[in-house]
Amino acid sequence: MQKPQQTASTVKRYAALLDNLGVLASPVDAAALPDSPIAFATCDSREVVPGTLFVCKGAAFKRDYLMSAIEAGAACYVSETDYEAPIPCLLVTDIRKAMGAIADFAWGHPSGKIDVCAFTGTKGKTTSVYYLKGILDAQARAAGTHTAAMFSSIEMDDGIERGEAKLTTPEPFDLERHLANAVAAGAEHVAMEASSQALKYGRTFGVEFAVGAFTNIGEDHISPIEHPTFEDYFASKLLLFKQCETAVVNLDMDRADKVYASARERCPRVITYSLEHEAADVFGFHLRHTEGGITFTVRTPRFEREVLLPTPVRFNVSNALGAIACAEGLGIDEECIVHGFESVMVPGRMNLYPTPSGRIMGVVDFAHNGMSLETLLRDLRENYPDRELCVVFGATGGKGMDRRETMGVAAGKFADRIVITEDDPGPEDPADICATIAHFIEAQGNHAWQIEVDREAAIRKAVFETERPAVVIVTGKGHETRMMRRGGAEPCRADGVILREALDEFDAMQGENESA
Repeated sequence: MQKPQQTASTVKRYAALLDNLGVLASPVDAAALPDSPIAFATCDSREVVPGTLFVCKGAAFKRDYLMSAIEAGAACYVSETDYEAPIPCLLVTDIRKAMGAIADFAWGHPSGKIDVCAFTGTKGKTTSVYYLKGILDAQARAAGTHTAAMFSSIEMDDGIERGEAKLTTPEPFDLERHLANAVAAGAEHVAMEASSQALKYGRTFGVEFAVGAFTNIGEDHISPIEHPTFEDYFASKLLLFKQCETAVVNLDMDRADKVYASARERCPRVITYSLEHEAADVFGFHLRHTEGGITFTVRTPRFEREVLLPTPVRFNVSNALGAIACAEGLGIDEECIVHGFESVMVPGRMNLYPTPSGRIMGVVDFAHNGMSLETLLRDLRENYPDRELCVVFGATGGKGMDRRETMGVAAGKFADRIVITEDDPGPEDPADICATIAHFIEAQGNHAWQIEVDREAAIRKAVFETERPAVVIVTGKGHETRMMRRGGAEPCRADGVILREALDEFDAMQGENESA
C-alpha cells in the first residue's frame, strides 16, 4: 500500500485560497506573484524539500526556522510577520486558520472522501472513540473493508501509520495526512477526539465531520495557558457543530439545552441520547449488573435490543449510548451496533485487576478531573456498597489548577481512604500540589488521607494498608509511561503494571498468613 502524496499546486493557487478565505493581510497582485510550483506544504522546517510552501506558525517561532526552510528549498512562506526573507511571502491575519486551510488543500480534502466522526466533551471522549471504533470495525468485518481509523489521546491508527498519540487532536498537517492515509488504506470511517484546544485554535479547520458528538460539559482546563474562563471553554467546544452534517447531543449533561440549541442552529440533523429522557432518539434503560459487565436495553429509531457492555460502572453506558447515536447517524447495521462493544478494551480506562482471593478489586482509570473522579467513585460506591473504597490520585502542575479542589472534594465525599501522590507535576513541587489537595479533602470532613509523593509507593500503600475487602482505585495516569516533571518527561511504569504487582504480592502474603 502506497502512502498518499500531497496535491501539486502553485504559489498563485495558494494565494487565491487564502484570499477566498479572507485571511490575507492585504490584497495580493496575482500578476506579480511567481507561478512557482508547490510540491509540498508544511510548518516543520525539518520536513522542507525543494518547492515547499512553508507556514511560520507558533508563538515561539524564530526567523532562523524560516532561514533553514529556505536553505532546504522553500519556495514561499505564509506568516503573520514579514520576515523580509528572499522568497515570496503570503502575509495573513490568522495563521491558524490559514494553516488549517492549507493543510486541507495540500492533502486533497480527505475528509470529503471518508466519514469522520468526532467526539468532544469534558470526559468520556476517549472511551466513546473506542466504543464507536468497536462498532465500526464490526461493520468493516461484515463488509470486508478496512477497519476504522482512530485518533485518540492514547493512540493513533490511520491504517498506514500507527503509534502513541502526541496530542488529543493532531495539528492540521498531521491530521490531514492521517485522514489521507485512512482513505488510501481503504477505511470508510474515522473515529476521533476533538479537544477544546483543537477547536479553539483551528486544528480541525477544513475537516468535514459526518457526525459530531458532544458528550458532556464540566469545569476543567480553566487556566492561563488553556481557557481563561469556563465560557471560553464551553464556546470552544460548541465550535464542533460548525463543521458537522449530523450532531449528537447527550440530553443528560449540564447545559444540555444550550448544546442542543447550538446543534439545531448549525447542523442539518440532530440525534439525541439519554438514560433519563425517554423521548431521546437513543434511549437506554433496564440496566443490570452481571459478571460480564452491564447489560442494558437500547431503543433507537430503528430497533430495540439488549446490549452487553464489559464494564462495571454505569457512566460508561452513557458513553455507549453516544457511540450508538453516532452509529445511527452513520447508518451502521443493527447487528454491528449491538455486538460491537463485546471485545472493546480501552487502555487505562476502567481496567479491572481482581485478585484470585477476591479480597481486593483493583481499578485503573484515567479520571483526572473532579467531574470524572466523582462519577467514578459514586458508581463504585453503588456497585460495591460493603467494600472499602481507597483511591490514589494527584493533580497536574502548571495547568488545570481547579482540579486540586474538584478532585479533593470528590475524594473527600466518597472515598474511605485516600493516598495523594504526584501526577505530572510539571514546573511545580508535587508536595505542594498534594498539600493543596489535602486541604480540600479535609474541608469535606474526611481525615482518612495521607500524602506519598512517590507514585509507585503510593499505590503499594493503598494495597498493603487495606484491612477489609476493598476496591483500590488508581486514577489520573491510566496507560501512560511518562511523568512530566520540572526537567521534562521522565519514564515511569504504567499504573496497571504497578497495581498488578502489588495485588499479586498482597494475595500471596494473605495466602501464606492463612496457611500459617
